[in-house]
Amino acid sequence: MSKLKILSVVGARPNFMKIAPIHRAFSNRQEIKSKILHTGQHYDEKMSDIFFNQLELPKPDFYLGIGGGSHTYQKANVMLKFEEILQEEKPDVVLVVGDVNATAACSIVAVKMGIRTAHVEAGLRSGDRSMPEEINRIITDAICDLLFVTEQSGMINLAKEGVPDHKVHFVGNVMIDSLTHYREKARKVDVLQFLGVASRSYMLMTMHRPHNVDNVEGLRSIIEIIRNATKHKSVLFAIHPRTSNNMKKFGLEEELKGIQDLILLEPQGYLEFLQLMDNAALIITDSGGIQEETTFLQVPCMTFRDSTERPVTVELGTNYLMNDLNPETVRIQMEKILNGESKTGIIPPLWDGKAAERIADILLT
Repeated sequence: MSKLKILSVVGARPNFMKIAPIHRAFSNRQEIKSKILHTGQHYDEKMSDIFFNQLELPKPDFYLGIGGGSHTYQKANVMLKFEEILQEEKPDVVLVVGDVNATAACSIVAVKMGIRTAHVEAGLRSGDRSMPEEINRIITDAICDLLFVTEQSGMINLAKEGVPDHKVHFVGNVMIDSLTHYREKARKVDVLQFLGVASRSYMLMTMHRPHNVDNVEGLRSIIEIIRNATKHKSVLFAIHPRTSNNMKKFGLEEELKGIQDLILLEPQGYLEFLQLMDNAALIITDSGGIQEETTFLQVPCMTFRDSTERPVTVELGTNYLMNDLNPETVRIQMEKILNGESKTGIIPPLWDGKAAERIADILLT
C-alpha cells in the first residue's frame, strides 16, 4: 500500500511549535510519509535553527529562503518557488498552519494544482481586516479542503461564512500539544538562574505589533507601563527587533535602558521562553499565541489589541484584552492582578495535548 505523502509548510517561528507535534504524529504512522518545507519568512537563521533543534524537528526537506520584503513580495516569491516543489514532489496533501503570508500563498498554489489542502488553526477571526493575518486567515479558510479548528469560535465563524460542515473538524490546539510535550524539558533550562530571578518575582513582556511600536506615542506608553510595573516587580522584556529599532529611531533607547529593574532580553528559544512564561507573575503582550499558552499555564495575561481572534482565552482563560496602551488603565488592571484579583481561568475543551493525533486520524480516513 502506498503511503499518504504530506508536505507541511512552516513560514515563521510560531509555525514551528504547531508543526512539531504534527510531524511527530505523522512520523509515528506507518501509513504517512511526512516532509517539511520552510519558506524562510522569519529569516533569522540562528533563531530558526534553535527552534528546529529544541522542537526536535528534522532539517526541512525544502528551504525556499524567502526572507524580508513587503507582504506582496513574500507571497509572490513563495508561490513561484512552491509551485516548482509541488510539480516535482506531487504530495497527496499540503498542510498549512496559522496565519502568516506563507500559509495563504502556499494554500493558493496547492488548491490551484488540485492538491488536497488542510489548514490547521482554521476559523480564527479578529474582525479586523487591517491586520494582514486576518486577510491570510480568510483567504486560506475559503479555499482549503480540510479545516482543523482550535476553539468553538472557529466553528461558529466558519458556519457563518457558509463553509460546508464536512470540511470542518474541531480537533483542539497543536500549540498546546507542544507545550505539554516540552514543559518538563523547559523546566530544566537554567534561564531563571542565569537572569537571577525567582519564580513569580517578575512580569514578562513582549511587544511587536506595528500599531503599538511603530509610533512614538505607543513607545512612550510602553516605557510608562514598564515604569509603573517595576514599582511592583522586575520586568523581563523580550524585545523584538522591530521594537528595538523603533526605540532607537525615535531616540528612546537610553530612556528605556535607564529603567531600574528592567531586564532587556534578546529573542529567546522556545524552551527558555516557555520557562519564563510558566514562572511569570503576569505577562504583558500583543502576541496571538501567547494568549493561548498563558491560558493553558493559568498565568494572567494582558493583551494589547483592539480585538482577539482567540476569544476563548478571554471567555474561559486568563487573558485580559486591553484596547489601548493607556498607562493609567493598564496600571489599575495590573495592580488588581498582582493583588490576587485575577481570573482563575479554565483550560478550553480539547486543549489536551492530543490535537495532532486527531489530525492524523482524520487525514487517514
